[in-house]
Amino acid sequence: MAATVQRVEMSTGRTWTVLGPDHLSVGPVEEFLEFLRVGRDASPHTVRSYASALCGLWNYLDAAGLDWEGLSLPELGGYLNWLRTGGPPGVRRLPVGGDDEVTARRAESTVGTRVAAVGSFYRYQADVHGVAVADRLYRAARRYRSGRYLPALVHTRRGAQRELAVRVRRGAGRPTPLLTPAEVAAILDDCAYFDAAAGTWVGSLRDRLIFATLAESGLRLGELLGLRHCDWHTGQGGTPWLEVVPRDDHPHGARVKYGRFRRVYVSDDLERLYSEYTWQLVDSGAADVVDLEGHWTFVNLARGEHFSPLRPETVYAKVRAIKAHLGPACPADWTPHWFRHTHASALLLEGADPHVVMRRLGHADIQTTINLYGWVTEDAELRALAGWRAFCPSEVVGGE
Repeated sequence: MAATVQRVEMSTGRTWTVLGPDHLSVGPVEEFLEFLRVGRDASPHTVRSYASALCGLWNYLDAAGLDWEGLSLPELGGYLNWLRTGGPPGVRRLPVGGDDEVTARRAESTVGTRVAAVGSFYRYQADVHGVAVADRLYRAARRYRSGRYLPALVHTRRGAQRELAVRVRRGAGRPTPLLTPAEVAAILDDCAYFDAAAGTWVGSLRDRLIFATLAESGLRLGELLGLRHCDWHTGQGGTPWLEVVPRDDHPHGARVKYGRFRRVYVSDDLERLYSEYTWQLVDSGAADVVDLEGHWTFVNLARGEHFSPLRPETVYAKVRAIKAHLGPACPADWTPHWFRHTHASALLLEGADPHVVMRRLGHADIQTTINLYGWVTEDAELRALAGWRAFCPSEVVGGE
């Protein structure tokens, strides 16, 4: 029996662990995952990602007859090949073309994420327990990783950075996926639309509010599901706004990434939609069951326990239903996170400062915003440069 990733429901919320063939938690892995939960305050989704990567490592070690504390650099390379192709350990199977071509089992980005998780696991074991295998898997690196600003006087620090000796080459990053205004409108109207003749809304106001808020605020899905009614500051005469408040008590693990509070201003249209939804909750008797002011904004209205917090799975089920109903009117692979990308890209195209977009999205640093959305402004500038001949003297344009 292979190792498996197991969901665990705890009083503090949902988490994940790795079970061995004996149906018990794998000791070294569980210790590391507990460090992530407690020492790093990692989200349940992060813990699940690490658990999946280490579960794969344990299955590879079992198939190859290896001990985790004795892993060598060539064996780590075998693990890398196993991730890519799914072939037996020790058998090199790479795409060769023709009828015998082997299709990669996972994308290189996924392989890179799995290998990075394994590297973090071994760094922890080396630092805490002095596991010597880490010295064989890592090498000194003279350069610092790109993607973040370098600390001041970084060149004066003693000692070399260390990184895994194996390298996963990721292809050139593709622009973040976006939804067009027409596609956003189609998704919202598929949830609910206003019947002017009847003077009422038709459909699910809750679902329309979910996707409208994602589109207008740039919130992550976990941040959205973690909103309480007290986080909506509306009806005060000024510009309405939302509070994104870090909390750890959502029963389905919804939380604010990085644990950073922020304020997000929204439009009057979204304020009116939220008010309509709130009155709908009152009419359905929610105020008689829960303290509406301090309760979660998005709750069950049809299935499951009425007025209990909404699960992320319910939102994804709605996404699948919308895809099936709209067909080619929206991209076949869109997800709720596409609204965040669309929101950020629209702000940058309208000339918003990247630092403002960074704060609105809740990014840890400006480089994250630039890495994800820098192509938007670059593309706009390149389009503007399509008429570059008009700015050049004729002797330069036509000269030899």
